[in-house]
Amino acid sequence: MFGMFESRIEPGICNVAGVDTPRRLVRMIVQSASIKEGFMHAFVELSVPAGRVGVHWFEQSSFALKNAVGTTLLIDPYFPLDRPAEKFIHRSPPVDVTVLPTRFVLLTHSHDDHTHAGTIAGIEGARKDVRYIGPAESIEKIMSDTDVGGDRTDVVGAGDALELDGIMATAVLAKPPAGDPQADIAPPDVTHLGYVLEIDGVKLYFSGDPINTFADNDELIRAVADLAPEVGFLTTHPTEGEFPGFDGSIKTAVRIGLKTAVPSHYACFIRRNYDPDEWASGFPADGPEPLIIPRNSQVVMPL
Repeated sequence: MFGMFESRIEPGICNVAGVDTPRRLVRMIVQSASIKEGFMHAFVELSVPAGRVGVHWFEQSSFALKNAVGTTLLIDPYFPLDRPAEKFIHRSPPVDVTVLPTRFVLLTHSHDDHTHAGTIAGIEGARKDVRYIGPAESIEKIMSDTDVGGDRTDVVGAGDALELDGIMATAVLAKPPAGDPQADIAPPDVTHLGYVLEIDGVKLYFSGDPINTFADNDELIRAVADLAPEVGFLTTHPTEGEFPGFDGSIKTAVRIGLKTAVPSHYACFIRRNYDPDEWASGFPADGPEPLIIPRNSQVVMPL
């Protein structure tokens, strides 16, 4: 049914800004093979020590997180099977979602590459105990387009906090409902959230798709900074305009007070791709450390 699933992964190196800064080794478990349906994905086999968290980036803004007891949470899983060559960089999805021991799914907004009915249907086909959390439009979409029932969904808004089997998830705004009139940015079409997660004492921020002027919005910055995340996974693009550009992404990381910043929302679509090395090269020497996680690979944090 699912055909071949690609899992080619670069060596365990992460790129760090600065011409004279040596590249830094990342603790990763990698797998270099094309995998068939049902093949054990590297993340399934990942063992996470107490006090740390495993983070797998697949591509785009799709992540999997795991704590020491194996609780697995997905963020914006987007693994379409139909991947035309003129649109997608990779012809095969990075994982057979049915092999992941998913317990929770966090959705940031209802755009298709963040709330994908086909992927959710695959998760539901494999497990009937998954809990889905997201803004109203995302929950409405999956309840309408899949077999997910309302008894396993939670609608959340900015400021809401949920305890998920020992994982604390707090929703924050990615785009303000009014947009940014001063910057001539219209209100967003749907609710856009990000999340700050605390897992065994490690705090991680997932930005969702933030407004272009996020770094200049004191209220948006404060809502995240007050939760004191150490690592941020940030959507950016140098020219697209909807999201913060590279300078805006770096400014966001600095203003929040992140120790480490990781780029996301790339390596999926041909027309929306960018060079993460270019992003990383702009970080100040005394600022957050940029970390580039190769597509479809994982780290255990803190590094």
